[in-house]
Amino acid sequence: MGYQKLGLKTDHRKAMLRNLVTSLFRDERINTTETRAKEVKSIAEKLVTTAKQGDLAARRQALAYLYEEEVVKKLFDTIAPKYADRSGGYTRLIKVGHRRGDAAEMVILELV
Repeated sequence: MGYQKLGLKTDHRKAMLRNLVTSLFRDERINTTETRAKEVKSIAEKLVTTAKQGDLAARRQALAYLYEEEVVKKLFDTIAPKYADRSGGYTRLIKVGHRRGDAAEMVILELV
C-alpha cells in the first residue's frame, strides 16, 4: 500500500530509516519495533538486490543511501555474494515480545 509515516516528519523518518538500514548491514541484526522493522526490511531487500548487480552505478546508489562507506563495502563484498543464488527474502523478523514502557511489539530484524 505504500509506506508508514511512523509519527515522524519526513526528514526525521528518512534519516531514522537510513540509520536503521546502515546498522542492519553493519551488525547483521537489530532490535526495533515491528512497524519500523517492516519499513527497514523493504528498503534493505531493495538494496541487497541492487548490490547483487555489482556494477559502479549500483555501488553509487548504495553510497547515496547508506551513511558509511565501510558498510557499502561490506554489502557489496560479503553480503550480496552470499545471496547470489537467492531471488529475495534476505531478511527475517523474529518477534521478541512487548516493550515495557509503551507495550510496543519488539522484533529482531536480521539477515538470513
